[in-house]
This record gives sequence, C-alpha cells and structure tokens, in this order.
Amino acid sequence: MMVYTYSNARQNLLSLLEESIREGEVRIKRKDGRVFILRPEKKRGSPLDIEGIDSDLTSEEIVQFIKEGRRPESDGH
Repeated sequence: MMVYTYSNARQNLLSLLEESIREGEVRIKRKDGRVFILRPEKKRGSPLDIEGIDSDLTSEEIVQFIKEGRRPESDGH
C-alpha cells in the first residue's frame, strides 16, 4: 500500500478517494511522522430498505387487495 505525503494528498484528493474505494484505504503521512488512514465509510441501513414504486394506487386499494388475497379460496365443495 502506498503512503502519500500530506501535500501530495491535498493536491490529489480525488485520486486518493478513488484509490481508497479500490484498495480499501489510503495512508497519509505528515511531516511530523503521524499517519492517517483514509477509508470509505461503510454503507449503513437496513437490508430491508427498498426503493418505493409509483403505482398510482391509493392506500385503500392496496388494503383491499391484501384483504382479497387473504380470503380463503372456495373450491366449489
């Protein structure tokens, strides 16, 4: 893994951000010897989060469809 100087990191921030995505992290070293690690933040949220859809249905229509789906089917006997 490459270690960048602070000055180089400042001048090439976009490249460092892209490299941190590819490599997982980038190290930046200051003149005083301190080293900092730059890594992308992990995406947070629920795995159940999904994008909505535009169905043009009212909530009453949706509830009605659910109720109809829960009714026991008549098998004609």
